[in-house]
Amino acid sequence: MPWIDQENCTGCGICAYKCPVNAISLKMEKADINMAECIRCGICHDVCPQDSIRHDREKVSEKINDNVEMTKQYMELCARYIGDVQEKRKCLDRMRKHFSSQKMIAERTLIELEKLENN
Repeated sequence: MPWIDQENCTGCGICAYKCPVNAISLKMEKADINMAECIRCGICHDVCPQDSIRHDREKVSEKINDNVEMTKQYMELCARYIGDVQEKRKCLDRMRKHFSSQKMIAERTLIELEKLENN
């Protein structure tokens, strides 16, 4: 999914003008993408003269770190509020199941998307 590198964005508005679904607007003189409206066409990425519209794959490490930190916080909160140190381990197991489920969903989605190419 696209995101805006706010440090590079000059607020020229080219991306907003070229967006076929008007999902981009200028807020405080910077581009802002309404992800609920964005159709992931890539036009904004292609027309940005500052290369400010980036791809989410550039944030993989950041997202992994966020997930690990979130898990650590949940583990501590479970131990504190439930009052059992064993809850930390149980929470970790639940988070592993959560991310395994997300992985399975992504893998199966990719399989279904491959079928679209044959249609």
